[in-house]
Amino acid sequence: MSEATTYTATGRRKSSVARAWVTSGSGRITVNNRPFEEYVPTVTLQNSVLEPFQKAKLVNKFDVKISVKGGGIAGQVGAIRLAISRALCDQDEELRPALKEAGLMRRDPRQKERKKYGQPGARKKFQFSKR
Repeated sequence: MSEATTYTATGRRKSSVARAWVTSGSGRITVNNRPFEEYVPTVTLQNSVLEPFQKAKLVNKFDVKISVKGGGIAGQVGAIRLAISRALCDQDEELRPALKEAGLMRRDPRQKERKKYGQPGARKKFQFSKR
């Protein structure tokens, strides 16, 4: 058994879905076959992707291959973060309390509110005219 074990998990946020394959390695993260630094534009979002590893004290211990689709970049980063957290928990159940305390094991349930009829948006109303 020369090949390292791969742990797979799915994460979702808004309309984004991410699949993560976590293998022991040197810390290389690829998103849709691109380095994650190139795919995720800002440092804040990059730190959000790395947060599960930092909370579990496993920085540069695993290689991660991620496939993500749907939504915008912020939703995709949230989905990636959840997928990585779930995969790390599959790898070692002892990490679950630390990740759960940091709020990384919870799927963010917030969705876009639907537009209502007779209005231009979900909450916005057309201008009222008395006459």
